[in-house]
Order: sequence, then C-alpha cells, then structure tokens
Amino acid sequence: MTKFRILFLALICAVCAQIDAASRTQCDAEKKGLATINRASAEATIGFLAADELEGREAGWQGGRIAGQYIASLLQLWGIEPLFDSYFQPFEAYRAERAKPGRLQVHPDSIAAIKAQPVHQKYAMRNVLGKIEGKKKDEIVIVGAHYDHLGYDPMLDGDKIYNGADDNASGVSAVLQIARAFLATGEQPERTVIFAFWDGEEKGLLGSKYFAQVYPDIKKVKGYLNFDMIGRNMDESRPKHVAFMYTEATPAFGEWLKKDVKQYNLQLEPDYRPWDNPVGGSDNATFARLQIPIMWYHTNGHPDYHMPGDEAYKINWEKVVEISKASFLGAWKMANQKF
Repeated sequence: MTKFRILFLALICAVCAQIDAASRTQCDAEKKGLATINRASAEATIGFLAADELEGREAGWQGGRIAGQYIASLLQLWGIEPLFDSYFQPFEAYRAERAKPGRLQVHPDSIAAIKAQPVHQKYAMRNVLGKIEGKKKDEIVIVGAHYDHLGYDPMLDGDKIYNGADDNASGVSAVLQIARAFLATGEQPERTVIFAFWDGEEKGLLGSKYFAQVYPDIKKVKGYLNFDMIGRNMDESRPKHVAFMYTEATPAFGEWLKKDVKQYNLQLEPDYRPWDNPVGGSDNATFARLQIPIMWYHTNGHPDYHMPGDEAYKINWEKVVEISKASFLGAWKMANQKF
C-alpha cells in the first residue's frame, strides 16, 4: 500500500469519525429535549389559559393581556431572551365603526384609510416573542401558535365563555414545551429560533401579519412551524390521528416525521398532507405567502370548535404530548439541518 493510499484512508476514517460523533451529539440532544416534554406541563399551561378567569382570551381585552403576560413570564423564567427589547411586540388594528362592513386591518395604508373616517374602532394587541440565538446569524426559523381566542358573550344562555382549550391553548403549550426542550439539549442550534405567540389570529391573522410586514429580518426566515388545535379527536375511534401539512417543495419535512415516529415510537398516526401553497387555515398562511416553507400540526375540527364547550377537561393529553415531542424533533432538525 502506497503512502498516498494510507493517508487517504486515514483521512476517510477521520471524516467518518467526525460524522459519527456529530450524529451521536445530535441524537443525545434530541433525547435530552424529549425528556422534558410531559403531560403535567401541558395540563398546567392549557389549564391556565383556558380557565374561566381569562374570559376567553379575546385579543385586545384583559383576558388576552393576562395570557400574554403569563407566556412572557415563563420565557423569562427559563432564560429565553426576548426577540426585541421586550418580550412584547405591541401593535394596533383598526376597522370601521361596527355597523359598517370591514375587517380589522394592520397594514399602514388600510389603517390610514380607516382613520380618515370620523368614527372607527381601534384595538391594542401584542405578540409575545422570544429567541434562542443560533450560530448562523443570517438564518432563522420560527415556531409559532396564536394565543388569543373568542372571549365571552354575556348574552349567551348558559356557559358564556369561549375557553379555547384546544383552540389554541393546546398549540401554545406545544411551543412552550419545545422552547424548554431546546434549552435542555445543552446545544446551541445552527439557526436562530424564534418562539412566537401571535395575538389577533381569530380576528384575521393580525399578529403574524403585523410581524411579517415590520420584522427587518423576515427574508432570513428559512422555515416556519405552526400549531393550531392539537388536542382533540375529530373521530373518537382514531385517538392517535393528526394532520401534518407541509410545503410540498420541502419533502424533508415529511421524511423527518416518518423517521421520528418510527425511531422514537411516537404514538401518532399522521395524515401526511403535502401542500403546494399552504395559505389557508391559520398563521402558516402569513409565511407561506412569503414563500417560506412551513409545517403545520392540526387535529381537525370537533363539535366544540368555536363554542363555549372547548374546555380543558376534554383534551386528549396523550395526543398533545406526542405531537409536542414529534414537533420538537422536527423543529430541532429545522434549526440544525439542511432542507
């Protein structure tokens, strides 16, 4: 064997050893993160956000502000940095007086036209945004869910509060568990990860729209993971069902989930739905319209959708935990791998 061939083989062995070590590090990080995701945390978060005392968390109302403060307090407690100077990104939404047609708007041109009218409505809202800085300063991924819901209706006969346990306290619980799991890995991700809690989704995706139009680094966002309703069963005979929608042009998202379900024995039966342009349904639409690849977990509708009966005691806790685990693994890969 020539000296050149010996050196060449030695180089290959060294490279393989580095790849193997990196793979083991990633696997260890995933296991550490998974170990922090549990039912008790899901119950605590969903139970608080869906409590009657928050009166349905309507955007712009006191219950919604309490919910936002609760989320920001947890991020601060865990040591996750705010994206800006504060965890809160305040914004205003406007529309015409309620007797006139029209939806709330956050775009400056639309706001200017509405404010030109002598009588109009103004809502004060705020997103909650935290981050874990990545090694690459020019690449960002976002994990998000809306935290607002429909509030309460004093004219209802009976239960007057739209608690929104599934919609979308369940999604908020997943984002919070993922944020804590990232910290537990002990590893800095390659890309910066923003943990986003949107306000005003129920009134027209207002929080995510506002963020996208003013965030100076929006072009650095490489992927977005969305949660909206991950805690109920559309079909009670299929308690492990979850719809997994993702950008069809990014097949890695589906491949990751298939691999993780098998490797970690996740108790889920995903319905894989690659979507050419995922612009419907929730805050994923805001980012899909900007050609940002998205993943979206959703467990479909149920009889309590947008009704006062959407309460915490009806949540499928095992499903919420398993989806949170699966999505942490996907978010970790989104933050660290090429796709």
